Amino acid sequence: MYRSKVDSSRVRIGKLTDDDWTKISHAVGRLGSAPLWIDDNPNTTVMEIRAKARRLKSRVGNIGMIVVDYLQLMSGRMRAENRQVEVSEISRSLKILARELECPVVALSQLSRNLEQRQDKRPMLSDLRESGSIEQDADVVMFLYRDEVYDTESPDQGMAEVLVAKHRSGPTGRVKLAWLKHYTKFADMARTSDNEAPTPQHYEEY
Repeated sequence: MYRSKVDSSRVRIGKLTDDDWTKISHAVGRLGSAPLWIDDNPNTTVMEIRAKARRLKSRVGNIGMIVVDYLQLMSGRMRAENRQVEVSEISRSLKILARELECPVVALSQLSRNLEQRQDKRPMLSDLRESGSIEQDADVVMFLYRDEVYDTESPDQGMAEVLVAKHRSGPTGRVKLAWLKHYTKFADMARTSDNEAPTPQHYEEY
């Protein structure tokens, strides 16, 4: 609901005001005219995505980005000996697709439940589920982490971390963002002075 600036909890419980409906209508209008195409086929393959993306590119020109949500829901081109091999084949195929279409491919991935057993639950590359090849194929691997999910008394309420675990052409590290839960949105935290650290209460929106 970040485009409309309407509290998402009111949408879930159906308690929208007239002003909320006006904001949502305006946001839907903006999204409706955006160059955005959604394919919600739950059993798609990389070859199907490739074929559809090539047709789209021939019709509208260059594609800005392809997003796959999520990797483990996809099917491979052929029957593999196990799921790990199949996901590895999917990962490599997405890499080839990005090069062929000359556009970034962002693939979301599930994580292993093993991280739940650690004291520090920040995800690592080894937590990527069902495939060690994901970290090999990807140019950039980023994880999202919110401490308040695991510790309700955490001092980092309303804060999220973007963990850049791999960056083939640059540095890795950690970036802190404000988490605006009412809008399901992340925002840059802004400094109010040169000496004051950024906090979730001070953020910049774009």
